[in-house]
Amino acid sequence: MAVPKRKMSRSNTRIRRSQWKAQRPVLATCPRCRDPKQPHTACPTCGTYNNRQVVNPS
Repeated sequence: MAVPKRKMSRSNTRIRRSQWKAQRPVLATCPRCRDPKQPHTACPTCGTYNNRQVVNPS
């Protein structure tokens, strides 16, 4: 396995880790009920995907 030859300084470690940002989920509007939903998934409110009823909403 690869092993680092030298200890990485705190500033270099923190600079590298500064890119680990959490992102909020992307939301799209459902064409049927206009509620926000994640793209490429069935709508949790009305249960449709690609203009077809695929899930019975609970």
